[in-house]
Amino acid sequence: MASLTELARFHTVLDGRDVNHLQRLVAVWGLLADFCFADLLLFAPTVDSQDAERFLVVSQVRPSTSQTVYRADWIGTTVDEQERPLVSRAFRIGEIIDGEATIAALKERVRVLCIPVRHRGKVIAVLTRESAPSFGRQPGELERTYVDIFNRFARMIAAGDFPFDAQDSETEEAPRVGDGVILLDAAGRVEYTSPNGVSALHRVGVHANAEGLRFDELGLDDSLVRTAFSIAAPVTEELEGSADVSVLIRCIPLIDHGVVSGAVVLTRDVSELRRRDRLLLSKDATIREIHHRVKNNLQTISSLLRLQGRRFSSPEAKEAIEESVRRIRAIALVHETLSREAGDDVAFVEIVRPLLRMVEEGMSSEDRPVVLRVEGDAGFLPAAVATPLAVVLNELLQNAIDHAFPAGLDLQVDPGVAIVGLHREGDRLTVTVVDDGVGVPANFDLTAVTGLGLSIVRTLVTSELMGTIAIERGAGGGNRPGTVIRLDLPASLPE
Repeated sequence: MASLTELARFHTVLDGRDVNHLQRLVAVWGLLADFCFADLLLFAPTVDSQDAERFLVVSQVRPSTSQTVYRADWIGTTVDEQERPLVSRAFRIGEIIDGEATIAALKERVRVLCIPVRHRGKVIAVLTRESAPSFGRQPGELERTYVDIFNRFARMIAAGDFPFDAQDSETEEAPRVGDGVILLDAAGRVEYTSPNGVSALHRVGVHANAEGLRFDELGLDDSLVRTAFSIAAPVTEELEGSADVSVLIRCIPLIDHGVVSGAVVLTRDVSELRRRDRLLLSKDATIREIHHRVKNNLQTISSLLRLQGRRFSSPEAKEAIEESVRRIRAIALVHETLSREAGDDVAFVEIVRPLLRMVEEGMSSEDRPVVLRVEGDAGFLPAAVATPLAVVLNELLQNAIDHAFPAGLDLQVDPGVAIVGLHREGDRLTVTVVDDGVGVPANFDLTAVTGLGLSIVRTLVTSELMGTIAIERGAGGGNRPGTVIRLDLPASLPE
């Protein structure tokens, strides 16, 4: 289904500012549908309306407080003046029109209120309130109050006062009509409170009859109401009660002829949401602390291994200890990053950069200068992928410096270079390690390799990361053709 912006761009004569005004209206018109207990449709004139008035339904919303009249979607439907005479007339004369219309799809008459949507002094669209005619039943106080509130919003729409230009963006937890409504008069005194609104006041400790009183007389902070009245724009605040009670309050001013004539206050009890937020924050902090402690423990193990290695006289034993230290430090880098981030995903390039510095500082020297670089970005990876992949890169980079640039190779004029390439496409990740060293033999077979480093790489890539690895001789010339290592693996693993 096409969006309002797409429909307006290709099928109407509305400019960008007009479309933005309609988008602001559609962003908040759910509360209008709930106040009037009816479906709302938005009609915009089409590009071929110069000769004959034709309108396109660019958006539609159903009420959550009542049954819908239309089970089908009308978005994208085009109607002419004969099919919708009330819409055409409201658009033409710029006034609110009430009446009935026969809808062919329903084969029955529907009560229709047509509201011209005015912006920058001109009518740009028509909003219709459409409901089934009511027979016999008298509406109660809540229904009468809600419909009156809707009618006041309708007059604001027709005058160009709603939606507000400074409309703040609503979140998923923003109050809705069904959560509780308090109607204020021009002096900020309570005219009506819905049953759910009464419950919300009880939650913050207000048990007195609120009718006729201002918020400050009820023992509540009235800065929200005063601010909304003074700036003629919605204001949202959160009231804290006792025993971890939180009530979200949104004050929407009602404007009549440029003057604030009252306000609608929507309330919502968000105590459970805030309790969950606190639990999530506590859990997140605990997880980060665990990662921090794991990192510290790994660094302690690394230091102990270094101390042990100094006691060995065998060069092979010392080298094995150093390799183990670098593997542990590679894992520690992941936990260090996780201890700073919220969640279980890490920006992998932030692990690769210090990993390259660690390997370069530990294995490069003045006699054998090697430069390590990273290109590209892998995005955010889960710890289950980032940890073994960091170990794999550590092994490949050590292997590159050890074997691609062996002792005796002259690197003083032309230092060795190894580049880690990261490429992410959807849920697939490609990692390359390319060096300009002596290269692997032409008949190199990874499955026949018995060295510990590449054996670790092969096991981690194929078993833990569910990926593939390929190593081949580069295309460089002379005695430094280079080596190309390519890893293809999923960016996330099944749970």
